[in-house]
Amino acid sequence: QVQLVESGGGLVQPGGSLRLSCVASGLIFGINPMGWYRQAPGKERELVATIRDGTNTNYADSVKGRFTISRDNTKNTVSLQMNSLKSEDTAVYYCNIRIYLKDFWGKGTLVTVSS
Repeated sequence: QVQLVESGGGLVQPGGSLRLSCVASGLIFGINPMGWYRQAPGKERELVATIRDGTNTNYADSVKGRFTISRDNTKNTVSLQMNSLKSEDTAVYYCNIRIYLKDFWGKGTLVTVSS
C-alpha cells in the first residue's frame, strides 16, 4: 500500500510564489517516477510536471520557466516550486507516483491565485 500526502497549498497573489511538497510512504522500492498534476474547476486533470530522477524532468508548456520540480529519492518526496503564479494556475494539485503500471495519488491541495 502506498499513500501520498501533499502540503503547501493556499491563497497567493498573482505574481507570487508557493512551494508544494509531497511525501510518499508505504511499500516503495527503488526510484519511481513522480509528478504533479492539477485539476481546475470544470476541467480535466492535467500534467504539470514529472521527474524520474534528479535531472530527468518534464513540464507542461503552460508552466515552463515558472515551475520547478525536484525530489529527494531517499525520502520519496517530491516538491514543486511555483513562481510567477497566474490566476489560471488556480487548481487542486495532486501528487503522483507511478509504480510499475499503477498510479497512486494524494488527496490534493488547493492552490488559489487571486488578489
